[in-house]
Amino acid sequence: MARVAFTRELQINWVSFIADFMLVGMVFGPPVAPFLAASGVSLLGGIADIIYFMGDRVCPQPEMGLHLAPPFIMAVCMRCYGTVTGLLVTRLLYGVSGGKGFYWLSQYGWNGAALASVLMMAYPLELAAQVFGLWDFNNYVVTPFGLITGLVWGLFTMPILHRWQGITSRASSYKN
Repeated sequence: MARVAFTRELQINWVSFIADFMLVGMVFGPPVAPFLAASGVSLLGGIADIIYFMGDRVCPQPEMGLHLAPPFIMAVCMRCYGTVTGLLVTRLLYGVSGGKGFYWLSQYGWNGAALASVLMMAYPLELAAQVFGLWDFNNYVVTPFGLITGLVWGLFTMPILHRWQGITSRASSYKN
């Protein structure tokens, strides 16, 4: 008698996995770095040094980070952390919506890319305004500009990075 067995196999979307892994690092790394540095444990201090090194490479004003464990500061400024927060919010939204919704900009092709490019200019325009002396650095000003940029960036990229590859069922027959 032949029986049919159903097996489930999980296909891993490696692009999605790597993007999520990096996002976790960007969310937890900057605020944890000062506590690691302040711990006095050399291994933890070495990890903090790596986080600070990366923050120095991506943030235009890492010296403006929040003082979370004085004298140690966050590894990036709040403009950059606002951007990371926007990316996190859109990742969570993608997890809930599965990429269904009018607000995911990548579905509009080049028009979506153009709109995202324009709206993502919030961060560099605010930075330019600060550099040209229109206002001084203020966490209450820079954070929303970073957040806008992160939200728009996420609304464009999350469907591209996290296309669903769910559990598939496969039937196989075997003899008893």
